[in-house]
Amino acid sequence: MLFKRIISKNVARFATSLMAILLLPGIAVAESLEPTDIRAAVDEHVHASVALFREFLGLPNDAQNSDDIEALLAWLELAFGDRGFNTARIQTRGNPSLYAGRLIDNSQPTLLIYLQADGQPVDTSAWAQASPYLAVLKEQGIDGRWSEIPWVRLEHGIDPDWRVFARSAADSKGPMTQFLLAIELLDASGFVPEYNLKVLIDTEEELGSPNLAEAINRNKGLLAADMLLIFDGPPHASNRPTVTFGARGIATVTLTTYGPRVAQHSGHYGNFVPNPAFHLARLLASMKSADGVVQIEGFYDGVELSDETREILAQVPDDEAAILSSMGVAKPDAVGETLQQAIQYPSLNIRGMAAAWTGTESRTIIPPTATAEIDIRLVTESNAERLLGLVRSHIEGQGFYVIDREPTEAERAKHARIASFVANVSYGAFRSDFDAPPGLLARAGMRNLYGEEPILIRSMGGSIPIAPIIAALGVPAATVPTVNIDNNQHSPNENLRLGNFVEGIAILMSVLSQTPPQP
Repeated sequence: MLFKRIISKNVARFATSLMAILLLPGIAVAESLEPTDIRAAVDEHVHASVALFREFLGLPNDAQNSDDIEALLAWLELAFGDRGFNTARIQTRGNPSLYAGRLIDNSQPTLLIYLQADGQPVDTSAWAQASPYLAVLKEQGIDGRWSEIPWVRLEHGIDPDWRVFARSAADSKGPMTQFLLAIELLDASGFVPEYNLKVLIDTEEELGSPNLAEAINRNKGLLAADMLLIFDGPPHASNRPTVTFGARGIATVTLTTYGPRVAQHSGHYGNFVPNPAFHLARLLASMKSADGVVQIEGFYDGVELSDETREILAQVPDDEAAILSSMGVAKPDAVGETLQQAIQYPSLNIRGMAAAWTGTESRTIIPPTATAEIDIRLVTESNAERLLGLVRSHIEGQGFYVIDREPTEAERAKHARIASFVANVSYGAFRSDFDAPPGLLARAGMRNLYGEEPILIRSMGGSIPIAPIIAALGVPAATVPTVNIDNNQHSPNENLRLGNFVEGIAILMSVLSQTPPQP
């Protein structure tokens, strides 16, 4: 195996001695994986674990580059095959997904794991290292700056606050590697699962998983399961053990307003030729109040937070003052009374704007177009197409002629205000009960490792493409997050805290060593 190629011979001695214990009469295998056993296995092989992580990080994984994904899939097929999984590529209209399965008994519960393999594109000039795909180890100085340190420092002891910097370190090669290592160490310990295990690896998550739903519907038999666990994302901001039971979906809009056919001199034509940037600014400003509440009629309809739900949300130990301070923000928006309440509602966000040029490239012109990229985070109570329709109707209500393309010459001559509205629904939201089988399994693993209940989050604010899986397979889901929240995911200098990487292996070992509840 890839992992066994680099671990010491002590693994065999550890496995042999532990197997002798496991085979004692009257002792069930699953009950023998105490937290001390788990941590001993993880700690003994931490150097080899980091080595495997570095190898995986060295593979470019831009979902828009098919050659990247082909090499990535070949590596994963070997990695999962070496760990006793049968693998098969699930063909889609884009990049293939990967299935991996270890089936023991059709009568046993089947656990499906969702993992993500692709990553965001990179701008190498924005990274403070030679290459985003050449992982480096860094420590933080007293001035807050991160400085590269040699990997050999690991041989003299590990500081959990050191970080591994590379594209996809946290999102989501970290969780993928943690899963592979958890399986490896469970096998070495002699653990025999009481469930069938299936894994679905998405290679287009950062593109919005546009082909996932169709692929799942074509392969319902292959992917059939009783419950779904997602290994992705960060825990609560406190870095305490966390289980999450839902996520918002996402839809996007590209909104463009139009001015002159080509850019015009602002001295010659200022006060005469309308500027589309002002059209766009007024249009966007009309969508939200000064305190961040969406003003589009009906946008929040259907979302009602009962007293019971409010009590559940209040149990999440958010330090909102610290969160705002860390971001340099004085006051939050007024959607909901707390952070947890706020993310139970759909959101409307401007994720990017462009008109003409800025900075040293700015020039005195009236631009031909102004564009805003908008994302709408969806919740289970709100329909994506309905929300998009509300936004479009609002734009029309502001006096704009709305189309989904470039305007024609005839339209330019007839309409003073034109807006192009191009929308896309990536996937919906999902939310499962705290006491559904995957939630009970994840919570049991956390209690086993930490001796207490984890933080339970009703729904995280971000989005992952789980709703299509739930809809197609009819399974409940829960998320076990294992990476630090301040990881710069999707951004330059993405990183994974070494302590979270190591702890995540232990968390997944503990969760996967539990006996699943009967669905």
